[in-house]
Amino acid sequence: MSTEQRTRATGKITVKSYEPAPYDEPADGPTLSRIHVEETFSGDIEAEGVVDFLQAQMADGSASFVGIERVTGNLGVRSGSFLLQDQGTVSGSTVSGEWFVVPGSGSGDLAGLRGEGGFSAQLGESAEVSIEYWFE
Repeated sequence: MSTEQRTRATGKITVKSYEPAPYDEPADGPTLSRIHVEETFSGDIEAEGVVDFLQAQMADGSASFVGIERVTGNLGVRSGSFLLQDQGTVSGSTVSGEWFVVPGSGSGDLAGLRGEGGFSAQLGESAEVSIEYWFE
């Protein structure tokens, strides 16, 4: 844990493209898919994001997913890019998850960025996001 000052950023994510591609669909058991997503962040994070998720979807529609997303733009007054490692679930009509900044992934003014946070949305709507961040 860093002793650096932490800042909390909040905002929204709007999905621009969502491209699921199932790669394993057994007769019995969860379907495995790769999902390519491109999105826009607004609020304290003004950026574009691109991510590929790996998802396991159950017969009832619930799912579990993981992914690594490149975020490029502004975080507060700094600009550059960084990676978020995501993990989350779909339950009913709610998508939620947690993420953290991949250590060493920050570039430009975001070099040394560390952080953690999460997201929540109703399917088909913008996600509410937050990240508590600091610099090493």
